[in-house]
Amino acid sequence: MAPEPLDGPPATPRDAATVVLVRDGGAGVEAFLLRRVAGMAFAGGMTVFPGGGVDQRDADTSVAWAGPPPSWWAEKFACPPRLARALVCAAVRETFEESGVLLAGPSPDSVIADTSGYARARAALVARELSLAQFLASAGLVLRADLLRPWANWVTPEEEPRRYDTRFFVAVLPPGQRADDQTTEASDGQWQSPTEALADWKNGRRALLPPTWVTLADLAELGSVAEVLAAPREVLKIIPKIVREGGVLRVIVP
Repeated sequence: MAPEPLDGPPATPRDAATVVLVRDGGAGVEAFLLRRVAGMAFAGGMTVFPGGGVDQRDADTSVAWAGPPPSWWAEKFACPPRLARALVCAAVRETFEESGVLLAGPSPDSVIADTSGYARARAALVARELSLAQFLASAGLVLRADLLRPWANWVTPEEEPRRYDTRFFVAVLPPGQRADDQTTEASDGQWQSPTEALADWKNGRRALLPPTWVTLADLAELGSVAEVLAAPREVLKIIPKIVREGGVLRVIVP
């Protein structure tokens, strides 16, 4: 049966960035997962990777930058360079806000080993009292775009009232840093192997959106961080579709 018709045209998706943090664990690659607070307007109660919407200040060209330029990211994500810059900056900012992991360092070839000294800046970023550019400049830090890898591009189904055009990145946990769940948007966070996370989902212990379980399934086929980084990726825009079959809604992934 066809889905119920929309009351109007589909909502315009908001640009967003998600970062799949990975590390090598005892049984292979692990990913950092956050369980969103149940009462949140979007994906409440769902288990997700760190990420969020692009802030207009993320396009600030004053950010000290190391790694592939915005034009390279624009080609990978099929978007204008200005948006590509904002997506990379949003990926770094949101990862720091939601997990405490900071993909930046005092020089183009170094990365912070301990981010605990930036707790006040992290809170100010969350409160939108501080932009990423302002934070990095005041701390004398360089954004490390080379620590990110393009992974996927998912768009919320047209049937949803709140939609996002989300570019997925992969990043390895920097040496010395630790990921935490000190964010008001999550009830808990943990490292888990993709296989275990998918088993929790199938057994009803986790709720996963299609982009999350597809990404975990991809990672489950790779045995180590090295394999993840070496995996060839062609980033295509994926838009799932919601269909109603009787009284059940199903999500169809192209």
